Amino acid sequence: MKIMFMGTPEFARVNLQKLVERGHDVCCVISQKDKPKGRGMELIMPPVKAYALEKGIPIYQPQTLKDNALSGVLDEYNPGLIVVVAYGKILPKYILDYPEYGCINVHGSLLPKYRGSAPVQWAVINGDKETGVTTMYMDEGMDTGDILLQEKFEILPKETSKMLMERMAGIGAELLIKTIDMLERGLVEPRKQNDKGATAAPMLSKEMGRIDWKRSAKEIQHMVYGMNPWPTAYFETEKGIVKVYEADGTDEESGLTCGQVVNADKQLIVQTGKGQLVIKELQLQGKKRMSAEDFLRGNKFERGKQF
Repeated sequence: MKIMFMGTPEFARVNLQKLVERGHDVCCVISQKDKPKGRGMELIMPPVKAYALEKGIPIYQPQTLKDNALSGVLDEYNPGLIVVVAYGKILPKYILDYPEYGCINVHGSLLPKYRGSAPVQWAVINGDKETGVTTMYMDEGMDTGDILLQEKFEILPKETSKMLMERMAGIGAELLIKTIDMLERGLVEPRKQNDKGATAAPMLSKEMGRIDWKRSAKEIQHMVYGMNPWPTAYFETEKGIVKVYEADGTDEESGLTCGQVVNADKQLIVQTGKGQLVIKELQLQGKKRMSAEDFLRGNKFERGKQF
């Protein structure tokens, strides 16, 4: 079976690599455009494109999928299956209807929970104890297609979104291989999603990273790990924005109000709406990322200071 692969970031590259390593016929790859990054705004190719070039797989990066923009590529390769992993764009009906075996997607949650572009991040932000991967048939909705296979696993303590996504990529890739094998053998029975159990996982924004000290310490802790590496949890001081990369939420109380410094010796401890947040790793705007102990050597905060 010829497979067209559509994907863009590292999460997708892991799945593409697994398909190639297991001997599947990946006839072509569709990825998003190269994007400028860094101070020099140098164009950087997506991980999926880099891997496709390395393996000599034809790569296409259409600006849009609308107006039958991909019809020529579909007709040229005539894929029997389209695999979509974190491609980043909605697929029009002419693509969804093209392959004999349909379009299948690897999604980073146990659907119908966390439909949307940031399922991994929201699972961590919300303090979930477990998550999973779903393979599904794609339709014109946002992650609303019939479920093929699912695998559940634990979210580890202090696991950031990046760490979870890296671990999930390998699990998802194995589930993808299993799904394709069962599809070819006619052993998969698709099942409808229960829309009543659906929750949203919308794209994150930079503004969402601002810490609200009125929330509980545990909630802020989950936010810190869920928004790592982007957009990163942060608070503001007179010296600039401070990003927080590692923190523990405790149940201890100080009698101070939300956002006030409880202690700034070797760790930066801040009172929240419920409990205290112990900040262990952070970064002042324009400076290097460092431990709280190193940070506090050059940035003194008195008990009671208000953030």
